[in-house]
Amino acid sequence: MNKVLMVIAATLVSFSASADNIRLSEPVSQDKHYETFGSVLNESLPALSLSELVQKANDNLGKTFQVETRIAKVCQKKGCFFIAQQDQHVVRVSFRDYGFFIPTDSSGKVVTLAGELIEKEVSEKQAAHFNADLNSDSESVSAGKVYEIVAESVRIPRN
Repeated sequence: MNKVLMVIAATLVSFSASADNIRLSEPVSQDKHYETFGSVLNESLPALSLSELVQKANDNLGKTFQVETRIAKVCQKKGCFFIAQQDQHVVRVSFRDYGFFIPTDSSGKVVTLAGELIEKEVSEKQAAHFNADLNSDSESVSAGKVYEIVAESVRIPRN
């Protein structure tokens, strides 16, 4: 009986620890410093800052680029999107064709991503859903016409 209780307790501890970090995708490449999710990062793409991207959004729509940005918040359900932030500039980042996810404990890390800027309409229902998935008290995603980055790859530092 004691062994059964110990197994149950170990399983519960293991489950609660893994609930803090959900990893639904394996990296496509990794080394001792980084893990890359999606596809291998194309470092030959033009590098932009998030503020350049937002301030010149109309010029950058539909173009591919790479950007280094801080992850402010990550979807806590699956890691299926994140909020990128540089100073006052905030942009939601989704993943091409819902094809990969990032670890849910990636908040605060400075990542490099390759992607494309799009303009889309977000409904009140979608905004509420995104904000609920962020497990945040503040609203990070607003309804209305917004800019969003659709990433092909995201390179995340290991620590």
